[in-house]
Amino acid sequence: MIWLIGNKGMLGTDVEEGFKRMNVDYFASDREVDIMDHEALKNFIGDRDIQWIVNCSAYTAVDKAEDEPAMAFGINAEGVLNIVKIAKWKKARLIHVSTDYVFDGHNNDGYVEQDETKPMGIYGRSKLEGERNIIDNLSCYFIIRISWLFGKHGNNFVYTMLRLFGERDEVRVVSDQWGSPSYARDVAEVISKIIIDDHKEYGIYHFTNEGMTNWFEFAMEIYRLAREYELIGKSVQIVQVTTEEYPTRAERPKNSYLSKEKIKGALSISISSWQRAIDNFLRDIANNKMNK
Repeated sequence: MIWLIGNKGMLGTDVEEGFKRMNVDYFASDREVDIMDHEALKNFIGDRDIQWIVNCSAYTAVDKAEDEPAMAFGINAEGVLNIVKIAKWKKARLIHVSTDYVFDGHNNDGYVEQDETKPMGIYGRSKLEGERNIIDNLSCYFIIRISWLFGKHGNNFVYTMLRLFGERDEVRVVSDQWGSPSYARDVAEVISKIIIDDHKEYGIYHFTNEGMTNWFEFAMEIYRLAREYELIGKSVQIVQVTTEEYPTRAERPKNSYLSKEKIKGALSISISSWQRAIDNFLRDIANNKMNK
């Protein structure tokens, strides 16, 4: 039996859809069961026999976290510790999703799993504390760090760009922050593969789509494909700006590119490029729009 936590979120929805396609035995929960309440979790689980716990729940409002540290740490650290306690109680294996924000972005090369963590803001620090709560208390776990997540079932950069392309004639996008987008459907497939193949090479893994880019280049590719698939019907000028010209409440890593060599070797997988991933995503949107 698999327990999926956070099945209403962007990633969790894709994970649940994957479980349904594979016809695996699972049950799911979201905000109706508060992960910050250990007793509530115990009562919810009861006498169920659980082999795997997949945690897709998280506080992800990076800027808002600077003003809500208690909530960010409550969900991303204390809540994770409560899930860890359930995993120990049930002798279940845990798959937990983390973030590139555990790094400060000062590395000139891609980050590997053993690189020093040094988060810059509340969000990254809360996610790192969640990782440590797992590492210090469990031996059978997979921590999967992702970055720049986009997908069908939640707010993300792609949807924001499509909206702005429809509303404006000019869109300003930061061009000096580098990394890799992660397609939620591809992340979900990796999670499913770990379970189906019964992997036991536990530890921390990085997963994103292949290729390094910046937000401006990402936006340009979204625009090109949106025009090709007739999701927008007008010309828009996309202007590249620096981080200093586009200040945010929380500081972002300048380079959060994650190396995927470890996960490719351990799981024997090939990873599609971020260009292919965004093409698949926008083509699906266009097809769904035509079929309505």
